[in-house]
Amino acid sequence: MGRLASFVAKELLKGEEIAIVNCSDVVITGNKKYLKDEFYQKRNRFGSSQKGPKQHKTSEKIVKRAVRGMLPNHRMGRGKEAFKRIKCYNKIPKEFEGKEFIKLKQDKKRKTNKIKEFTK
Repeated sequence: MGRLASFVAKELLKGEEIAIVNCSDVVITGNKKYLKDEFYQKRNRFGSSQKGPKQHKTSEKIVKRAVRGMLPNHRMGRGKEAFKRIKCYNKIPKEFEGKEFIKLKQDKKRKTNKIKEFTK
């Protein structure tokens, strides 16, 4: 997910409009138990006394948040303009069927987990 987010952020800053499809199949490397605990801990932050960044429950919003983290200041300037040009989808929409896709390669066999394992 990190490599995807950094690649997409660079392209967005160049002025490209990007749509990420099949967000539920994005791979995160690492220990599954640790990642699952981390996602659930972030997701369960709620109430008036527990403030902080909230974790989204859908995979497309998790991927979009990762891309946002790679952009410079997403609240103003070129980061804000770049963030407007990204769209994330769980499946392939009809408007993108039959078009070319860029696939990022995995370097090595590692412990991999898909985002759909951590989302509802």
